[in-house]
Amino acid sequence: MRMRRTRGNALIRQMIAETSLQISDFIYPLFIVEGSQIKREIPSLPDVYHFSVDRLEEEIRELVALGIKAVLLFGVPNEEDKDEKGTAAYDEQGVVQRATRKIREITDDILVITDVCMCEYTSHGHCGLLDKDGVVQNDPTTKELAKIALSHARAGAHIVAPSDMMDFRVAEIRRALDQNGYQDIPIMAYSAKYASNYYGPFREAAGSAPSFGDRKSYQMDYHNSDEALMEIALDMEEEADFVIVKPALAYLDIIRRVKDNCNTRIVAYNVSGEYAMLKNAVKNGMVDEAVIYETLIAIKRAGAKNIITYHAKDIAKQCKEGSFELN
Repeated sequence: MRMRRTRGNALIRQMIAETSLQISDFIYPLFIVEGSQIKREIPSLPDVYHFSVDRLEEEIRELVALGIKAVLLFGVPNEEDKDEKGTAAYDEQGVVQRATRKIREITDDILVITDVCMCEYTSHGHCGLLDKDGVVQNDPTTKELAKIALSHARAGAHIVAPSDMMDFRVAEIRRALDQNGYQDIPIMAYSAKYASNYYGPFREAAGSAPSFGDRKSYQMDYHNSDEALMEIALDMEEEADFVIVKPALAYLDIIRRVKDNCNTRIVAYNVSGEYAMLKNAVKNGMVDEAVIYETLIAIKRAGAKNIITYHAKDIAKQCKEGSFELN
């Protein structure tokens, strides 16, 4: 058999393509800050911005026009609003809660997914409550996370996404949502979130770097693969409706193993460091811009259904202009 017979014609190549990428596959992260009239580029994330709630409408309408169907909201509170317990995270007038209500007022054509964590809101930058020795406490933290998720649901979030990596937090959040009449709100759990070096630009954007130590006691060790399947199985037992693998590029093997072994909806997070590397490589002329599309196809090929990516707008614009041919 001559394999090249089906490669010489672009229409045949499209017809037999095994993997497709749709604009509706993308989830676009948004960083929401306190203040007014703010649209400020994030230095470590070219073409990604901080928005105040009152500047969201233009961005949301652009996303709708591009065909992007979902956003993931990260709140960036003022420093003076942070405390050891991260109580601003579940303030009904908090930045994510107000942004959620604003987006729901603007359109019904975008899903609002909210990141549920404490690191942006705690004075110490860790993802949970600390004991007297500075160790993150698991079980008390899950109760705080449930408060945050419930406040997001009350504000109108379509999906809540706990990113903390505490044990049993999915069950605690599910219980809180169900007991308060939000049985239909899905949970998109960061189930295999690794203690990765790819998060640097995000921590600058969200102001969420820990003030001491690291997160290796609760995020996953990147030496491990079997452990990811265990984490995902546990979250599925606790009724996670989606599971996130984070990061994506250096973890394509994890995505593939989850696809082959777990009957669930897989979301890959193409994280800030991965984004910044490609953007800078394109900017400096080291690679052609088509490498971004190729990279996202690789994530889909590995088995992800959806991709959280800062590239979403760029790719969607290029598709609208005919620069890329999405199958």
